[in-house]
Amino acid sequence: MNQLLKIEHIVKYYGNRSSLTKAIDDMSFDVNKGEFIAIMGASGSGKTTLLNCISTIDRVTSGIIELDGTNITDLKGAALAKFRCEQLGFIFQDFNLLDTLNAYDNIALALQIQNVSPATINERVGKMAEKLNIIDVLQKYPYQMSGGQKQRVACARALITNPKLVLADEPTGALDSKSSAMLLESLNDLNYQLQATILMVTHDAFSASYANRVIFIKDGKLFDEIRKGDDDRKKFFNKIIDVVSLLGGDLNHVI
Repeated sequence: MNQLLKIEHIVKYYGNRSSLTKAIDDMSFDVNKGEFIAIMGASGSGKTTLLNCISTIDRVTSGIIELDGTNITDLKGAALAKFRCEQLGFIFQDFNLLDTLNAYDNIALALQIQNVSPATINERVGKMAEKLNIIDVLQKYPYQMSGGQKQRVACARALITNPKLVLADEPTGALDSKSSAMLLESLNDLNYQLQATILMVTHDAFSASYANRVIFIKDGKLFDEIRKGDDDRKKFFNKIIDVVSLLGGDLNHVI
């Protein structure tokens, strides 16, 4: 496997001199192309801050984040906007679909911004919708869809541009158990079929068990990591639970 993402000694402070909080404390790890990685930690552990720094929504105080050889901590202005548009895909807990657009247009929008031809857009949206089993909702608006359908549309939107890295922030947080399982199966299939590289923040061991590797964070530092290897998902889930029991904190929905 080839290295895609490199996190090297990053530190992130919030606040001012009179009241500083270290959200990330000298964190380093790598992500290879085609990996599906879950990041777990209690509330306040730094996992969302980490995702925000990787997504360039926030900037590290020190250290380096490289994506496919590009130091993204140096990007600014138009170069930063271009990087976000072309290299990253985002899946949010609350879907973030545009209410005035139907599913097809929500998915197609990123390609339209990149000036992709209408014929190519139609072909790519159709193929992605088929993979995610949402062809029957392409002409529906968000208010006409279930939560699971909205999140699969959001997933299609994130993947339609073939980004180098997909960042998912608690993607199952607003879904019921059946919709969560369907979304996670879809992400797992897309990771396998398209070799999509996925970095997913979650507090849920069930969700994390779909990943190839789980990184655990505590107090802004790496606490542990485990790999699925040849384990089935049930066995991997039990290993995750074992680490969560050592990690402590307020991780929820683990059993």
